[in-house]
Amino acid sequence: MGKTGLVIVHCGVLILSALTLNAGAAEPVSLSSPGASAMTKTVVDDPILLAMRAELDREKAGLLLPGMERPYFIEYRLDDLRGYEAVANYGALTREEESHQRVVRVTVRIGSYDSDSSSSRGDGSVQLAPEDNDPEALRYALWTATDEAYKNALRAYSAKLANQKRFEQQRPERDFSEARPVTAIEPTVALEIDRAEWKRRIVEASGLFLTDPEVKAAAVHLQYSTSNLRGIAVNRYMVNSEGTTLRHGYAGYSANISVGTQADDGMRLSRDNGTTAAKASELESAAAFRKRTIDDLKSLEELRNAPVVSAEDYHGPVLFSGDASADVMNRLFVPNIEADRPDAGTTARTQGIYTSSYKSRVLPEILSVTDDPTVKAFGGRTLLGSYEVDDEGVPAEAVDVVVHGKLTNYLIGRTPVRDFASSNGHGRAAPGQAAHSKAGVITFRATQPAADLQGRLLAMAREQGRDVYMVETLGGGELAPRLLYLVHAKDGSKTLVRGAAFDELDNRSLRSEILAAGDDPFVANTLGAVPQTTITPSLLFGDIGVKRAAEEQQKLPYYPPPTP
Repeated sequence: MGKTGLVIVHCGVLILSALTLNAGAAEPVSLSSPGASAMTKTVVDDPILLAMRAELDREKAGLLLPGMERPYFIEYRLDDLRGYEAVANYGALTREEESHQRVVRVTVRIGSYDSDSSSSRGDGSVQLAPEDNDPEALRYALWTATDEAYKNALRAYSAKLANQKRFEQQRPERDFSEARPVTAIEPTVALEIDRAEWKRRIVEASGLFLTDPEVKAAAVHLQYSTSNLRGIAVNRYMVNSEGTTLRHGYAGYSANISVGTQADDGMRLSRDNGTTAAKASELESAAAFRKRTIDDLKSLEELRNAPVVSAEDYHGPVLFSGDASADVMNRLFVPNIEADRPDAGTTARTQGIYTSSYKSRVLPEILSVTDDPTVKAFGGRTLLGSYEVDDEGVPAEAVDVVVHGKLTNYLIGRTPVRDFASSNGHGRAAPGQAAHSKAGVITFRATQPAADLQGRLLAMAREQGRDVYMVETLGGGELAPRLLYLVHAKDGSKTLVRGAAFDELDNRSLRSEILAAGDDPFVANTLGAVPQTTITPSLLFGDIGVKRAAEEQQKLPYYPPPTP
């Protein structure tokens, strides 16, 4: 059945470079020095992996419709998802839910690595899997999903070949890059959180406006007060016909506060924030969570009473905190360095703004950017975007994306694009979805960090003879400022303003208007469909537009809220 692979321990993860079950595999890849002895037993003892490998071997031998092509690549992925959420409103628990679901995704590729049945929209078949470890039930689910995926691939390949005849020239890149077989077996993860304690915390937080004398004044105008706790644990199992076998996973937790009101002119205002962590123990303490709630209620009342931003358009310096900078980079920069192949018939390298920016400047020379998923912690916090092997079976790599402002690399999975023929370990998948190029742990760092950006902002205000802006937090999908302060040139004092929007905050401003970066890296863990971490300092822009937002104001409630 082929050679037994090398057993390896790497960062606490058992890794085997080639599995005994894989016959005729490529030469194994070594990720570290040998040092473990129980790898084979670990694999054999996992009923899910055993069932997946057994059904895959059966399909490899027999999956062929008469007169049709045999698949050259098959992949089975099972996502085991456990979730928990508790929600409190106005000081009472209103919802508590626990979920468990297993989803299998089967990918079948017809053709060859050079040209196959795949498309940029993703391929395969998705089906619910049994929630227990019954191997026969799992194999039945895999069998039906494989049958559907094979038929879909045959249709897709035929349509793709016909479509290619429309174009004079074909893209030279291969459709799928080869990868050496790897086996990485991590311990399974579980939801580990004190539910009773956190229910107490969110109930208290959502009702603090009723009980705490510091913020009781907010009750007169408050229109909603919600707090929630969310936890998710994902264990991912994957085998493919190249010989790769994976078991890895992640857990993530978030605890949030959301309060909202209206100003006297009808403008809707809110404060929504919290903490996100890879471990429940790294969420805020009870005292810190309570303080965050009180601070949010106070700042919401300040917002309600704050003046509306000047109607006169402003173009000038704006200082973004690390929190706000992370939102800007996650919206404008990160998606554009994730290399997704364009649709057929185009000559573009990738999709997005940076498709023709390779080896060109996309940020100021003072900034460099690296994505390194192997970094597990920063500043005492576990990083959600960290992983050892990506979801396509390729070991993670540190990638210098930008060096002194110049784009030198893209993040890429196993779908090649021009100038990038192989994966650099960034093929990542949401549960039940196809893998795409995604960031892991992306860090923005300055060549010479500035120690006092607020002082520099004030100096610019005095030099230009006008007040300037600094933004503490953003909110909404359009990078709208949530806490925006007008910094007065005369004495450096700050005035909170509301109702603003940014003008021309875009990729051009990232390239040309960032004057300095602070020495205060902010860690933004994001618990999305694909977990990610962005680390960025505060950023000083030289020329950003700030204007009054064009939003229709809503009518105020006809009756006041109940008296506390």
